[in-house]
Amino acid sequence: MRFFFLVGIIILISCKSEIKNPIERVMTSQNSQIKAVFDAIEDHEVQILFTEIKRQHDTVYFEDHVYQVDDSCYFYPASTVKLPIAILALEKLNTNKLIDRNTVFNLENDSIKTTVSKAIERIFAVSDNTAFNQLFEYLGKDYINLKLKEKGIKGSVSHRLSVTNSDDLKTKPLVFYNNNKVVFKTSSHINDPIKPLKLKKLKKGKGFKVGDSLVNAPMDFALKNYLPLTALHGIMKRIMFPELYPKKAQFHLTENDRNFIIQAMGMLPHEAGYLSKEYHESYVKFLMFGDSKAAIPKHIKIYNKVGSAYGTLTDCAYIINEKTKKEFIMTATIHVNKNQVFNDNIYEYDTIGLSFLAELGRQLVD
Repeated sequence: MRFFFLVGIIILISCKSEIKNPIERVMTSQNSQIKAVFDAIEDHEVQILFTEIKRQHDTVYFEDHVYQVDDSCYFYPASTVKLPIAILALEKLNTNKLIDRNTVFNLENDSIKTTVSKAIERIFAVSDNTAFNQLFEYLGKDYINLKLKEKGIKGSVSHRLSVTNSDDLKTKPLVFYNNNKVVFKTSSHINDPIKPLKLKKLKKGKGFKVGDSLVNAPMDFALKNYLPLTALHGIMKRIMFPELYPKKAQFHLTENDRNFIIQAMGMLPHEAGYLSKEYHESYVKFLMFGDSKAAIPKHIKIYNKVGSAYGTLTDCAYIINEKTKKEFIMTATIHVNKNQVFNDNIYEYDTIGLSFLAELGRQLVD
């Protein structure tokens, strides 16, 4: 009996080792944080992309792995839409010799002054919504989506975040200053009406709250922002390895601007001036560290953008392990809304979502 038991173990180990997709190996592990999600995989709408960066002599290439990725199945991208908007804002600035990313500006009739550099740093350090909305006004819905399309990136960024006029088609003018003198002002622009998305799983759950009232019907996301996993993953690849893409698919940034945005993606909250305990080091580092408030080890470098809203957690990250000299691009999303009611602030972010993403990241990197 002992002989057959050992043979069984050997066969099991052999079968595990034959699973070539590292994501599948991780997803079938017995780790409790992974297994809790895998056992209810359909409920959690999990999608994962994992790329190991391979270097041979002077050549760089991608080794890609895919798990349940389907661009036609909708998930709410939340703050991950801030990633392309930050990049496109820098790209647009390069078309105007009167201003740059350090030129002071404010929205017309708004006393708060900032710069595009500071807005981008806030976007990545703590996922600031006001900073995103300022850049959204600068670009406008139609410009954003035109530029994404030109670069072959799927997506539709249609509205601002966390404001009552989120879907207002009219953009506000921005006023730029040099030594308190106006040097440039953008024009207000009326964008085209938002077109409903035509995707699967746009209607979700069994109810949603409007104020204190519960509407007993699925929530419709047809007019929300859309940025699929392949788009996020592709944007990260384009920023980190632009030379692997044709010119028309690249973001047209100066090398200085590209280095700046990479630095901003790796910025920790305290490095951007956010010193309260709420903004711990892993505040917006879901993959690998989403379930911890401890300091991130110095040999792990993460350049990323996360999203968290309507029960959906998403992270797109470029990760370097300086000890093993390995590099990865990892993008993953998970939905956690057990009661299937939206806007009630009852989501299993901490108990399931962040635990899963953190362990997923750790196991893939290890």
